[in-house]
Amino acid sequence: MPDPEQPGKRKRRVGEDRILSLPNVITTVRLVLTPIFVVLLAQPHRRDWFAAAVVLAVAGSTDWLDGQIARRFDQVTNLGKIIDPTADRILLVTAVIGILAVGAIPIPIAAIAIGREALVAVAAISLAMAGARRIDVTLVGKAGTFGLMLAFPFFLAGHSTVGWHHTALLLGWVTAIVGLTLGWISVVMYVPLARGALAEGKAAAPDKSGET
Repeated sequence: MPDPEQPGKRKRRVGEDRILSLPNVITTVRLVLTPIFVVLLAQPHRRDWFAAAVVLAVAGSTDWLDGQIARRFDQVTNLGKIIDPTADRILLVTAVIGILAVGAIPIPIAAIAIGREALVAVAAISLAMAGARRIDVTLVGKAGTFGLMLAFPFFLAGHSTVGWHHTALLLGWVTAIVGLTLGWISVVMYVPLARGALAEGKAAAPDKSGET
C-alpha cells in the first residue's frame, strides 16, 4: 500500500476532482459572454461598440475574479486548471481578431498579442505530446492577460461615440504595453518550468507503464 505522505509526491487537495464550483461557474460565464461580445461588435455604424467594450471588460474581469475565489476559498479544481486558461485564450483571441477586423486596435498590438498566444499554444501541445506534466498558469501570465483584457475594451471605447474616447484610447495604449510586457515576461518564465515539467513527466513514465 503506497504511503500518502511519500516524499516527492504532492499531497492531493480535497475537492480537486469536482466539476461544480463557483470559480468554474464564473469561467463558464466568461465563455458565454464571448459570443455576446461578437454580436454587439458586429452591429453597424459603431452603434453598440461601447456596449461591446463593457461586455468585454466584464468578461475580462471574471478572469481575475475566478482565480481569486479559487485560491482564497481553496476551490482550485483540475477542471478549472484546464477551462480557465482555455476560456482566457478563446476570449483573448476572439477580442483581438474581432477588434482588429473592425479597425479599432493597432496592428502591431494585435500581432504581438496573437504571436504570444500562438507560441504558448504550440508549446503547450508540444509538451503534452512529449509527456510533460501540465504546467499551472503563473500570476505574471494572468496579470498580462488581465492587462490586455483591459486594453481591448479601452481601444474599442476609443473608437466608439462616447465623449471620452480620446482618454479611452490613451488608456488602451498604456494597459496594452503593460499587458504585453508581462505576457512576454511570463513566456520567459515558463521556459525553466517547461523543462522541469518535461523531466518530471519522463521520470514518471516508467512507473505508469511498467512497475506496480
